[in-house]
Amino acid sequence: MVFINGLWEKMLQVPDIDSPPILSQWVHEGLQPFLVEPKVFACLHAKNVLCETFQMIVAALNGIYSDLPVKEQRSLFTGIKYYLIQDGSNQKCYSAAIPGLNSTAWFENYLGSFMEHATVGDLQLFGDEPTLQKFARDPVNIQMVSNLTLLWETAVYYTSLLTSGPGFPLSSLPDRFVCYLTPSAVSNLSRDDALSLAQRISKNCPLNLTHRGITREGAPSSLTTEELQVASSLVRKFEHFSPAILRALGQAAVGLSISDIENSISDEDLEASIPALGEVRSWNAEQSSTIINKLLSSGYQILDGQSLAKLGSLVAGLNSSTLRNLSPEVILEAIKLPEFVEQMMTLPSALKMTFVEKISSSIGDPADLVKYIPDALASYIPKSLLVFGEKKPNIQDLNSKMWTREQAAMFFNDVIKIEPDFSRLSQSVLQGFTCAAANEMEAERFQELAKVMKKKNVKLGEDQLSCLVKMVTLHGIPKDLDNYPKDLLLFLSPSDYAATGSCRQYFANIGKANLDVLQRESSQRKQLLLEALACLKIPGTQVNEENAEVLGRLVCDLGGEYIRNSGGNLLKQLSQCESFLPDQEEAIRSVISSGNTTFGPPVAWSAFTLNELSGLIPVFDHSILQKIPKDALTLWLKNFAHDSLLSREQLATIVEELLPTRHKRADGCPAGKQITEMVLNDDLMPIDYPPEELRTCLKNVTLENHLSQILTYPFSTEQLAVLKSNLDETYPDGYPEGLLAKLGPLLSFITPEDVSNWKITSADTLAVLLRNQPPDEQASAIIKRYVGLGNALNATALNAIGTKYVCLLKETELNTIDSNSLKLASLNPSACSQFTKDILYAKAKRAFSDQQYLPAYYKLIQPYLGGAPGVDLRALSKDNVNMEVSTFAKLRRDSLMSLTPSEVQGLLGINLDDLEKWQNKSPIREWVRMQKQSELDKLHVGLTGGTQEGYINIVTPKFLLPSSASLGTVAMTLHLLPALLISFLMMLVLS
Repeated sequence: MVFINGLWEKMLQVPDIDSPPILSQWVHEGLQPFLVEPKVFACLHAKNVLCETFQMIVAALNGIYSDLPVKEQRSLFTGIKYYLIQDGSNQKCYSAAIPGLNSTAWFENYLGSFMEHATVGDLQLFGDEPTLQKFARDPVNIQMVSNLTLLWETAVYYTSLLTSGPGFPLSSLPDRFVCYLTPSAVSNLSRDDALSLAQRISKNCPLNLTHRGITREGAPSSLTTEELQVASSLVRKFEHFSPAILRALGQAAVGLSISDIENSISDEDLEASIPALGEVRSWNAEQSSTIINKLLSSGYQILDGQSLAKLGSLVAGLNSSTLRNLSPEVILEAIKLPEFVEQMMTLPSALKMTFVEKISSSIGDPADLVKYIPDALASYIPKSLLVFGEKKPNIQDLNSKMWTREQAAMFFNDVIKIEPDFSRLSQSVLQGFTCAAANEMEAERFQELAKVMKKKNVKLGEDQLSCLVKMVTLHGIPKDLDNYPKDLLLFLSPSDYAATGSCRQYFANIGKANLDVLQRESSQRKQLLLEALACLKIPGTQVNEENAEVLGRLVCDLGGEYIRNSGGNLLKQLSQCESFLPDQEEAIRSVISSGNTTFGPPVAWSAFTLNELSGLIPVFDHSILQKIPKDALTLWLKNFAHDSLLSREQLATIVEELLPTRHKRADGCPAGKQITEMVLNDDLMPIDYPPEELRTCLKNVTLENHLSQILTYPFSTEQLAVLKSNLDETYPDGYPEGLLAKLGPLLSFITPEDVSNWKITSADTLAVLLRNQPPDEQASAIIKRYVGLGNALNATALNAIGTKYVCLLKETELNTIDSNSLKLASLNPSACSQFTKDILYAKAKRAFSDQQYLPAYYKLIQPYLGGAPGVDLRALSKDNVNMEVSTFAKLRRDSLMSLTPSEVQGLLGINLDDLEKWQNKSPIREWVRMQKQSELDKLHVGLTGGTQEGYINIVTPKFLLPSSASLGTVAMTLHLLPALLISFLMMLVLS
């Protein structure tokens, strides 16, 4: 600071320093490197630098704004703010009565382009509401702000300053600001003005928010609450909607209610308006399906690709059964039209799967299917349709699509055989890496592949990484491990890394790796943490910020004592953790409650503090939440919650804090609290209606048309129960099928008795119900009802049931599954009962029988191998399948016990060494004890505990023997006795 004082004094002695060019040069070359430290601005304040001089400094800094890194821009804004508010005045450098300080172009004069980093809270520090409104309406400020990239909430606030109060007609509002209007600003418009504004919104407010010039990190492509409310307000100006009005409304037509669609648009007008309505983005599911159903019921026919493509964004309203009834030629024609392909991204999953079914039914060749399938549908192609066989795949076509890891594994082996330059392969293709493919590669070419995966930041699973480590270290530890995927280091040690770098470097890389590849409580993760603490020489249980940066994700494994003793040093890393153990949660609460962190005590937090700590909000208990200012919680819910990773349930805990603690039993809905269309469109509705008030205000309100939308709001459990009760009163004889898809979080309140009254007639409805992941009891009742009504377990239904619920299927339900449907589904029944696995294996074997002699067969049948008989496993042992030991351990017990050591070697291939790590776990432990030790020794992997020469195992059945199984194949080892004694005892048993 002494140096800055000297520099400042020297600057003041420069001739013509008051001249903007001279001052700008001095600021740029002399002061700017130091001004990025906000405290330096305190010196300017202490030296009584006049506002006029400070204005020139800001102007000079503004001249170099675009050349500065964002971090420096933010630091300079913090310093500017520091100068402007340091004396406690909220109207620094402005006075209407003082010449030279009475300019309302204050934002231009004192913030300039640095206003891009100002929050709403910051602006409110610079002046009261009337003063800020004067500043906002100044033409110089309007011109400047029109060219800035403001924070989203700041843009909305600035627009409200312009439009609130009299004297500023919307026709004078610059086009840039029409995207950020609030509902109150448009409430008093005439019909003509409403149409004019709607046209301006359509022209200037594309849904891709980056095009609006406004920063809104993580913003979804859907509309905000304010945008939807504005659209609804504009639509309410009209009682009937002609094609001309609907065309003029443009994007604002998204504000149409279900009632408007059903009652205020004639069938003829609706069909004539399809081109305009098909261009509207962000229809909700009810709107698009209501429009489509009305169209189809009035006689609209989809006869060719053009008539299908004409639907535009409305295509999401089709149901799977309607789509299945279309000829494949219609769909093939439609997907050749770019404007139709553009709509694929927003379709529901069930509809995407149906599109794939229809397209693949006409395009049998996998290479052609990959070529012509729209990009948005590629990840829905069943694995069985990606087996290329003798025909070579087109690498360019594969690279242009996004695949799942399981899909990419189907063609990975084919790709690396025909592509000489691995760097030309996409990240999506490379994630399909398989051990079987790697095992056939030369060492040098494999090293090249591994290094390309690092450059492309390919994410691999645990089994893939385990295999990769074996192959990379096959001929010794490389000395350039930094050139290989970072996650590889999770399977190595600091000593393995020694030739590449220090242990500190090693753990800095580990901290950035995907630690979740290893199970939370695994010995590997525990060992990594212990070695990291030793490497960093961390004394006791206190971790400083520097070491916390190195530890990275490993901080998530530190115990509560470390968290508590490290104060706030770990909060940044902890906020990135996915979950915590109870002692960690308690420690985090203790640190937060103390207030001895950079965030200060909860009572002083703002919405922006909550945004920084959003990853820790689920840990906060009532004692913390009640201390946070309610306006901060409300503002966070309004402006930041939609960008957070918190679930609806976690957000509901904040809502509960904002509701009154005592629920008065309401005699009627209070004045001004009637639930209107605008209320139902407000995602902050839950904080305005305590449960009893919600109950009374919902009387005579029909929720059906808004249910999907409002159930995304963070209602508390009690409020959800009120909504469920309202539906029960409305539909005493059972919910109609159209309502079922909208139930969302209410499914946890549903009973099997409720489900027994439902009519679930389509796989689409089943898919939507199960997508909400109801508890097993409800899910089982839903599946039972679906099948009980005679519906088929087709591919759409099976994919809806998925791995999560497949184990709930009863024998009668399993027997209804058609092998062809199973071929198009993605299931993994390895966690199911043996009975279920046996049935599904037999069906899967039939489904994939035409691919049985292709290398890809193993990848298709692998999820079902828990039901495979020994004879099928012995056949696989000859096919170089490189089975993971985790799969081997889940094989049918009698089948596993029947395998010889040489057959196991054939099955596991390169993964054979892993058997030693599993030899003390059942059922591998029992298999080892059944083998001759001399045969186990031939495997050279360190297995012990087998039968010694001259001894044999006495075994006894663990369960009833299948008629085709021998005693030895299903037995448990009890004891070892000389062979002669055993033979004698066995003869007695058999006699």
